[in-house]
Amino acid sequence: MFTIEQIRQAHSKVQSGADFPAYITDLKALGITGYETWVKDGHTDYAGVDDQHAVSPAKYADLQVADNSDKALFKQHLQLHQQGHTDYPTFCRHCAEAGIEKWMVSIDQLTCTYYDKQGNQLLQEQIPQ
Repeated sequence: MFTIEQIRQAHSKVQSGADFPAYITDLKALGITGYETWVKDGHTDYAGVDDQHAVSPAKYADLQVADNSDKALFKQHLQLHQQGHTDYPTFCRHCAEAGIEKWMVSIDQLTCTYYDKQGNQLLQEQIPQ
């Protein structure tokens, strides 16, 4: 059974988007099968094997997520983050500016999918191993 503290320890190793694949490997080792992160305040809902579930507290003060999404802008910000040019708080602010409401990670399928406020899927990426 995984705990929020174990997840925090795994996340503490993440300095930029370049560290994301290793983070996913750590979560999988804990028994986590997927999670949903909300840009508004950074809280995350984690799901695991045997119907395990845990919710992290908000990570920052509420951000205003743009009502209209800008996929091109988001892709630019994501690329910068994945190359290690931005930290997590900056990435979250960029997501809010580009109208990203949440992202969902499927550890089983190794995908990360980004959604806008209307529930539209803006981008789905394969997570490198």
